[in-house]
Amino acid sequence: MSDSDDEPITLSSHALEALRAFEAEREEHQAKFQKLQAEAESNNSLLSIDTFAEDWNESQFWYSDETANTLATELLRDATSDMTIGVVSAPSVFVALKNILRSKSDHEKPKLVLLEHDNRFGVFPEFSFYDFQQPVKLPGHLKGSIDRIICDPPFLSEDCQTKGKDLSHLNI
Repeated sequence: MSDSDDEPITLSSHALEALRAFEAEREEHQAKFQKLQAEAESNNSLLSIDTFAEDWNESQFWYSDETANTLATELLRDATSDMTIGVVSAPSVFVALKNILRSKSDHEKPKLVLLEHDNRFGVFPEFSFYDFQQPVKLPGHLKGSIDRIICDPPFLSEDCQTKGKDLSHLNI
């Protein structure tokens, strides 16, 4: 072992500045998620999908607020508290549903289920992890329990679209 191996590792001032900026951004995101989790649990605050950055590597692209609200409104048309609405890989629609339902009384609200592979959405109690590679691997209580479903598979491949269809057939 040479003497140079014992020297402490140092970063340039530019690298240190970049590292500090990264850590500050990460802390800011963690604070936002903690706030979002508290808001999600209280069901009183208006939520925003903008809290979650789209991940293009995961083929995540959020609907515009207008589109998400239109889809959510259609899912809620004539829905009752005895119904369950499933949202698969469409978290912007889920957020729109939560926002619309926050002004309703409990006896007017259908149950919501968010099936999503992005664990960041675990801040919502309605979240269940979902993997399109295993479309029928779901918690037992969800099978056959969903009355309405919106499914936006993350990839346009035939395989992914077929697995989304298989999930829809399993749950309705």
